[in-house]
Amino acid sequence: MSSETNLPAVTPARVLAGLCLAVPIVAMLWVASYTKADPELGGMPFFYWYQLAWVPVSAVFTVGAYLLINRDEKARKAVRGGDAL
Repeated sequence: MSSETNLPAVTPARVLAGLCLAVPIVAMLWVASYTKADPELGGMPFFYWYQLAWVPVSAVFTVGAYLLINRDEKARKAVRGGDAL
């Protein structure tokens, strides 16, 4: 039995990465939470600036998910005896 079969398919890092990717999706699909005009920001209704604010926030969550998966892959490679760099 190889060490690859002993590695868990689901790790806490992978679950957290999945949650990082799900947060922006859920936030944008839950339209009822932001279908309003007030409060305005610079004359722009809430509906529009809320969606625009999620663009950089989504990028931050995606980078976080990438870093978590990258770290998990390095740990898996180290367990398999490969090069961890």
